[in-house]
Amino acid sequence: MVEILKALVLGVVQGITEWLPISSTGHLLLLDEVLHINLGEHARELFMVIIQLASILAVVVLYFSTLNPFSFRKSKQQRTATYLLWVKVLIATIPAGIAGVLLDDYMDAHLYRWPVIALALFVYGVLYLFLEKSSIGRAPKRVKDLDSLTYTDALLLGFFQMLALVPGTSRSGSTILGGIVIGLERQVAARFSFFMAIPIMAGASLLKLLKLGFSYSAEEYLLLGVGFVSSFLVSLACIKALIAYVRSHDFSAFGIYRIVLSVVVVMYFSTIGA
Repeated sequence: MVEILKALVLGVVQGITEWLPISSTGHLLLLDEVLHINLGEHARELFMVIIQLASILAVVVLYFSTLNPFSFRKSKQQRTATYLLWVKVLIATIPAGIAGVLLDDYMDAHLYRWPVIALALFVYGVLYLFLEKSSIGRAPKRVKDLDSLTYTDALLLGFFQMLALVPGTSRSGSTILGGIVIGLERQVAARFSFFMAIPIMAGASLLKLLKLGFSYSAEEYLLLGVGFVSSFLVSLACIKALIAYVRSHDFSAFGIYRIVLSVVVVMYFSTIGA
């Protein structure tokens, strides 16, 4: 029962932090210290992959109508617009996809450490506050819907997403704020950020699934299932909440939260290392 509760909590935290601009990596790093789930090395790695896939599935379910180019309910023009949306999404995945393939081993070996995560949390927290209080964050936006998003915009957002390869940065945060910088309305930037996550995260997760295999015990599959379901359900709620939030709020609160979390990370790991 204790391990089931741990799996539940990890899934909930993943579902929240994957979509809010507060870094899922930073939170899961701290939680792993407090709630070290009792899984074998490969099963534990698979658990993290599974809860990420659950988050992605939530996006697909929520926006299935928007993302489905084969719907008979759509006119020919609407289906064409959906195809073009997917082209833009795929363009946006190119920078992070290439960088991820080239730098994956290096990042695993050198960047997945608490000092890097704490620094990224702090720097981007300050950046959130600066951008939201500056003229950039308050300027009128030229892109007010997904159809108005250009291929150049998509590529630029892809480069912003590439920044999230550094743990502690937050993929959603870097792409949404990147969208604000280049002139997207917050809601448009948020929705496109969700869509960008589908190919890049699903592709990386599926590759890891094939690498890790499926030979696990019944108890391990139970924990995987609990994590998957909790991450999926919480992601559904969190995505809806973020879209509602950005209609009338900026990211200043998230900036403050990230700075506080970075201090907590430094204090905790400095204490246990002393």
